[in-house]
Amino acid sequence: MIRPQMRKQKELTNYRNAIAKGDRIITTGGIYGKVVEVAANIVTVEIANDVKIRVDKNAILKDQSDAAARQ
Repeated sequence: MIRPQMRKQKELTNYRNAIAKGDRIITTGGIYGKVVEVAANIVTVEIANDVKIRVDKNAILKDQSDAAARQ
């Protein structure tokens, strides 16, 4: 049980470190948006026209294409 959890956590960490400008993401709070800037641990996400929020990288859950593939 521990090994699959560790593997999933490692994949999530690798995904968060590979986030780049233009990626479409979903936050842990369920907010959908497009990455417009990536700093050390802070990502600026555009959630609507001219509406940008700053989130911690650890608050990014997954890629929007992953969510669309599951539906």
